[in-house]
Amino acid sequence: MAFSKSDISAPFRLLRSNKQFANYIITRFALIFGLFMQATVISYELYKLTNSKMALGLIGLSEAIPAIGMSLFAGHIVEFREKRGMLLKCIGAYVLISLGNMFFTSEHAVGTLSIVTISISLYALNFCNGLIRSFIGPTNFALLPLVVKKEEYPQAITLSSFAWQAATVLGPLTGGFLLAGKGITFTMVIVTICMGLAFFSLLRIPPQAIINTKKTGDIFDSLKQGLRFVFRTEVILAAISLDLFAVLFGGAEALLPVYARDILHVGESGFGWLRSAHGIGSILTLIILTVLPLKTKPGVKLLWSVAGYGAALLCFGVSTSFMLSFALLMVAGMFDGVSVVLRQSILQYQTPDDLKSRVASVNTMFISSSNEIGAFESGLTAQYMGTVPAVIFGGCMTILVVLVTWAKAPKLRRLQLE
Repeated sequence: MAFSKSDISAPFRLLRSNKQFANYIITRFALIFGLFMQATVISYELYKLTNSKMALGLIGLSEAIPAIGMSLFAGHIVEFREKRGMLLKCIGAYVLISLGNMFFTSEHAVGTLSIVTISISLYALNFCNGLIRSFIGPTNFALLPLVVKKEEYPQAITLSSFAWQAATVLGPLTGGFLLAGKGITFTMVIVTICMGLAFFSLLRIPPQAIINTKKTGDIFDSLKQGLRFVFRTEVILAAISLDLFAVLFGGAEALLPVYARDILHVGESGFGWLRSAHGIGSILTLIILTVLPLKTKPGVKLLWSVAGYGAALLCFGVSTSFMLSFALLMVAGMFDGVSVVLRQSILQYQTPDDLKSRVASVNTMFISSSNEIGAFESGLTAQYMGTVPAVIFGGCMTILVVLVTWAKAPKLRRLQLE
């Protein structure tokens, strides 16, 4: 599913030869970089203002509600629309949200508005963020195969994952350092610039053909087709469900502001490093995968990678050393990097082109939103169980989910993509 040692340079040749894909990667990196920087500084600032673990959980919940509620409908809408145009609209809306976040976290707002008003405003903007994400997930998923050939999928998926992971490292790290050195307003200006870069890079990609032009039945028939395919395809259902519950219970990273301020005592810069550790591990994994490809038993490797992720988070929960905590988060990211590549490959190879947007919507509803629901679960359990017990509980539950999936999804264990 990846490539041989002799073909390590294939992804980079693809970037040089395919300008549309190169601009797709720039757009993806700039957008994710900005979004992760924004999420990092907003969560830290909100915790500093409220000193509430539940506030961190509510950030996730405010984004998850619209993302889950609109995902299937968004998939139907995206299915019959031109993908590049839809993505432009989504990124334009993100620019407006970043400007709103800039205002409500500014010194002027903090000095004149109540904490309750600021908190509600940030939750409302995050709600809009989740609404947009319900559209951007299936749009991005469906756009990728339109700008590359099918035989280029392995290289494209790896590079796309690499761009995403690199942005998840550099975004939080940059956000933490800028927050500590320049303040929240300057950091949010950089976030807005990143969104603008993503927008203008996407403009360099021409409009794409609409694959599915025949609207059969009403919207609910269309939604049922996507759900029916997922629930009748054991491999896809198992892969999606595995990550759903694993991320749901493994949302410990939502509590990093608590660890940075109250347990490890490392401040904003240390928080930036902790927030980036996961992505650093994922990038290392993606580099390794270009040399040691995952050619055999992708289902088994997916199960083991999620189990390793849970175990790393469990150990992180009891750590009181910054270096050890950073290393454990990095290990968790390495395991997650494997699972991301495997899951995306399974979905791309096992899903027909005319169902990609709708299946991606189901994936968004199950997987992407589980990060936010997991953040809410972590905030809730931390509020009533304590921070450390909440993280330990999440790691144990993640491992239990893997054991149940291993027993209940034999086709995933036997899966071969070649």
